[in-house]
Amino acid sequence: MDTDGRHTPPTERDRSPHPDRGRGRRSRSVRRTALAVAGTIGVLLLVHMFVAQPFRIPSDSMANTLEVGDRVLVNKLAYRFGNLPARGDVVVFDGAGSFDPVRSDGSDYVKRVVGVGGDRVTCCDERGRIEVNGEPADEAYLHPGDRPSAVPFDIEVPEGRLWVMGDHRSRSSDSRDHLGSPGGGTVPVDRVVGRVDWIVWPAGRWSSPRDRHG
Repeated sequence: MDTDGRHTPPTERDRSPHPDRGRGRRSRSVRRTALAVAGTIGVLLLVHMFVAQPFRIPSDSMANTLEVGDRVLVNKLAYRFGNLPARGDVVVFDGAGSFDPVRSDGSDYVKRVVGVGGDRVTCCDERGRIEVNGEPADEAYLHPGDRPSAVPFDIEVPEGRLWVMGDHRSRSSDSRDHLGSPGGGTVPVDRVVGRVDWIVWPAGRWSSPRDRHG
Protein backbone atom coordinates (compact mmCIF):
# COMPACT_ATOMS: atom_id res chain seq x y z
CA MET A 1 0.00 0.00 0.00
CA ASP A 2 1.25 3.43 -0.87
CA THR A 3 1.26 5.48 2.35
CA ASP A 4 3.35 8.51 1.16
CA GLY A 5 0.31 10.76 1.03
CA ARG A 6 -0.45 10.12 4.69
CA HIS A 7 2.97 11.27 5.91
CA THR A 8 3.58 14.33 3.75
CA PRO A 9 5.23 16.96 6.02
CA PRO A 10 3.09 20.01 6.67
CA THR A 11 3.83 23.07 4.56
CA GLU A 12 3.75 26.72 5.67
CA ARG A 13 0.38 28.24 4.97
CA ASP A 14 -1.14 31.75 5.01
CA ARG A 15 -2.78 32.24 8.38
CA SER A 16 -5.79 33.68 6.67
CA PRO A 17 -8.08 30.99 5.28
CA HIS A 18 -8.83 33.48 2.47
CA PRO A 19 -5.64 35.41 1.54
CA ASP A 20 -7.45 37.69 -0.88
CA ARG A 21 -9.84 38.80 1.85
CA GLY A 22 -6.90 39.70 4.11
CA ARG A 23 -5.40 41.93 1.46
CA GLY A 24 -8.80 43.54 0.91
CA ARG A 25 -9.13 44.39 4.58
CA ARG A 26 -5.66 45.95 4.60
CA SER A 27 -6.48 48.01 1.51
CA ARG A 28 -9.68 49.30 3.10
CA SER A 29 -7.76 50.19 6.27
CA VAL A 30 -5.18 52.14 4.25
CA ARG A 31 -7.95 53.98 2.39
CA ARG A 32 -9.71 54.87 5.66
CA THR A 33 -6.45 56.19 7.12
CA ALA A 34 -5.76 58.26 3.99
CA LEU A 35 -9.27 59.69 4.05
CA ALA A 36 -8.93 60.56 7.75
CA VAL A 37 -5.61 62.36 7.12
CA ALA A 38 -7.05 64.21 4.12
CA GLY A 39 -10.11 65.20 6.17
CA THR A 40 -7.95 66.50 9.01
CA ILE A 41 -5.83 68.54 6.60
CA GLY A 42 -8.99 69.91 4.99
CA VAL A 43 -10.40 70.99 8.35
CA LEU A 44 -7.11 72.68 9.29
CA LEU A 45 -7.05 74.55 5.99
CA LEU A 46 -10.62 75.73 6.48
CA VAL A 47 -9.81 76.89 10.02
CA HIS A 48 -6.73 78.72 8.70
CA MET A 49 -8.72 80.41 5.93
CA PHE A 50 -11.85 81.38 7.80
CA VAL A 51 -11.50 81.03 11.60
CA ALA A 52 -8.02 81.64 13.03
CA GLN A 53 -4.53 82.22 11.69
CA PRO A 54 -1.14 82.28 13.43
CA PHE A 55 1.26 85.18 12.85
CA ARG A 56 4.81 85.83 13.98
CA ILE A 57 5.63 89.32 15.29
CA PRO A 58 8.60 90.61 13.24
CA SER A 59 9.39 93.92 14.96
CA ASP A 60 9.18 95.73 18.30
CA SER A 61 6.64 98.32 17.13
CA MET A 62 4.03 96.82 19.49
CA ALA A 63 6.32 96.27 22.51
CA ASN A 64 5.81 95.66 25.34
CA THR A 65 2.39 94.26 24.45
CA LEU A 66 3.86 92.09 21.66
CA GLU A 67 7.54 91.22 21.51
CA VAL A 68 9.69 90.24 18.53
CA GLY A 69 9.23 86.54 17.86
CA ASP A 70 5.89 86.21 19.64
CA ARG A 71 3.47 83.89 17.90
CA VAL A 72 -0.05 85.25 18.04
CA LEU A 73 -3.40 83.80 17.06
CA VAL A 74 -5.59 86.06 14.96
CA ASN A 75 -9.36 85.66 15.25
CA LYS A 76 -10.63 85.97 11.66
CA LEU A 77 -14.28 85.78 12.74
CA ALA A 78 -14.06 88.76 15.12
CA TYR A 79 -15.31 91.27 12.55
CA ARG A 80 -17.72 89.17 10.59
CA PHE A 81 -21.49 89.16 10.90
CA GLY A 82 -21.67 92.94 11.30
CA ASN A 83 -19.03 93.39 14.02
CA LEU A 84 -16.47 96.18 13.54
CA PRO A 85 -13.05 96.90 15.05
CA ALA A 86 -13.21 98.92 18.26
CA ARG A 87 -10.79 101.38 19.82
CA GLY A 88 -8.14 99.47 21.72
CA ASP A 89 -8.30 96.33 19.56
CA VAL A 90 -4.98 94.96 18.31
CA VAL A 91 -5.49 93.99 14.67
CA VAL A 92 -3.61 92.49 11.75
CA PHE A 93 -4.34 94.15 8.42
CA ASP A 94 -3.17 94.13 4.82
CA GLY A 95 -1.42 97.43 4.07
CA ALA A 96 -2.15 97.40 0.33
CA GLY A 97 -3.64 100.75 -0.69
CA SER A 98 -2.83 102.48 2.60
CA PHE A 99 0.55 101.70 4.15
CA ASP A 100 1.72 100.21 0.84
CA PRO A 101 0.05 102.43 -1.77
CA VAL A 102 2.32 101.34 -4.62
CA ARG A 103 2.33 97.60 -4.07
CA SER A 104 -0.60 95.57 -5.31
CA ASP A 105 -0.15 92.62 -2.96
CA GLY A 106 0.58 94.58 0.20
CA SER A 107 1.90 93.04 3.39
CA ASP A 108 0.51 92.38 6.84
CA TYR A 109 0.90 94.77 9.76
CA VAL A 110 -0.09 94.54 13.40
CA LYS A 111 -1.19 97.75 15.16
CA ARG A 112 -3.65 99.02 17.75
CA VAL A 113 -6.87 100.77 16.75
CA VAL A 114 -6.86 104.30 18.18
CA GLY A 115 -9.68 105.81 16.10
CA VAL A 116 -12.62 104.37 14.15
CA GLY A 117 -14.84 105.83 11.45
CA GLY A 118 -16.32 109.19 12.50
CA ASP A 119 -13.70 109.86 15.22
CA ARG A 120 -11.54 112.95 15.36
CA VAL A 121 -8.07 111.98 16.60
CA THR A 122 -5.64 114.75 17.57
CA CYS A 123 -2.21 115.10 19.09
CA CYS A 124 -1.57 116.42 21.45
CA ASP A 125 -3.27 118.21 24.35
CA GLU A 126 -1.41 120.40 26.85
CA ARG A 127 -0.33 117.29 28.77
CA GLY A 128 0.97 115.57 25.65
CA ARG A 129 -1.93 113.10 25.40
CA ILE A 130 -3.74 111.95 22.28
CA GLU A 131 -7.37 113.00 22.23
CA VAL A 132 -10.26 111.15 20.61
CA ASN A 133 -13.34 113.30 20.10
CA GLY A 134 -11.98 115.84 22.57
CA GLU A 135 -11.31 113.30 25.34
CA PRO A 136 -7.81 112.14 26.36
CA ALA A 137 -7.17 108.52 25.37
CA ASP A 138 -6.30 106.09 28.15
CA GLU A 139 -3.14 104.50 26.77
CA ALA A 140 -1.84 102.37 29.63
CA TYR A 141 -0.44 100.01 27.01
CA LEU A 142 2.23 102.49 25.81
CA HIS A 143 5.83 101.32 25.96
CA PRO A 144 7.47 102.66 29.15
CA GLY A 145 9.21 105.97 28.48
CA ASP A 146 7.39 106.65 25.20
CA ARG A 147 5.37 109.78 24.54
CA PRO A 148 1.97 109.25 22.88
CA SER A 149 3.42 110.90 19.77
CA ALA A 150 6.26 113.17 18.75
CA VAL A 151 4.35 113.97 15.56
CA PRO A 152 1.40 116.40 15.78
CA PHE A 153 -1.71 115.47 13.81
CA ASP A 154 -5.39 116.25 13.55
CA ILE A 155 -7.39 113.70 11.58
CA GLU A 156 -11.06 112.94 11.06
CA VAL A 157 -11.29 109.22 10.40
CA PRO A 158 -13.54 108.50 7.40
CA GLU A 159 -16.33 105.96 7.79
CA GLY A 160 -15.17 102.46 7.06
CA ARG A 161 -11.56 103.23 7.99
CA LEU A 162 -9.29 103.07 11.06
CA TRP A 163 -6.52 105.15 12.58
CA VAL A 164 -3.91 102.70 13.91
CA MET A 165 -0.71 103.11 15.93
CA GLY A 166 1.94 100.90 17.49
CA ASP A 167 2.28 100.69 21.27
CA HIS A 168 6.03 101.44 21.01
CA ARG A 169 5.42 104.86 19.50
CA SER A 170 9.08 105.80 19.07
CA ARG A 171 9.71 102.59 17.08
CA SER A 172 6.46 102.33 15.13
CA SER A 173 5.77 103.29 11.54
CA ASP A 174 2.00 103.68 11.62
CA SER A 175 -0.84 105.99 10.55
CA ARG A 176 1.26 109.04 11.46
CA ASP A 177 3.82 108.15 8.79
CA HIS A 178 1.21 107.95 6.05
CA LEU A 179 -0.65 111.21 6.48
CA GLY A 180 0.11 112.07 2.85
CA SER A 181 -0.94 108.67 1.52
CA PRO A 182 -4.42 107.77 0.21
CA GLY A 183 -6.84 107.84 3.14
CA GLY A 184 -4.60 110.18 5.15
CA GLY A 185 -2.92 107.31 6.97
CA THR A 186 -6.13 105.47 7.75
CA VAL A 187 -6.69 101.79 6.94
CA PRO A 188 -9.83 100.35 5.28
CA VAL A 189 -11.81 98.09 7.59
CA ASP A 190 -12.17 95.56 4.79
CA ARG A 191 -8.39 95.13 4.78
CA VAL A 192 -8.38 93.90 8.38
CA VAL A 193 -7.46 90.21 8.58
CA GLY A 194 -8.64 89.82 12.16
CA ARG A 195 -8.13 90.64 15.83
CA VAL A 196 -5.13 89.44 17.80
CA ASP A 197 -6.77 87.51 20.62
CA TRP A 198 -3.92 85.42 22.05
CA ILE A 199 -0.17 85.25 22.39
CA VAL A 200 0.41 81.50 22.10
CA TRP A 201 4.22 81.31 22.08
CA PRO A 202 6.55 81.44 23.96
CA ALA A 203 4.59 79.47 26.53
CA GLY A 204 5.55 81.88 29.31
CA ARG A 205 3.80 84.74 27.50
CA TRP A 206 0.49 82.96 26.93
CA SER A 207 -2.05 85.74 27.40
CA SER A 208 -4.41 88.12 25.66
CA PRO A 209 -3.02 91.46 24.42
CA ARG A 210 -5.93 93.08 26.25
CA ASP A 211 -4.33 91.93 29.51
CA ARG A 212 -0.84 93.25 28.77
CA HIS A 213 -0.40 96.93 29.56
CA GLY A 214 3.35 97.44 29.32
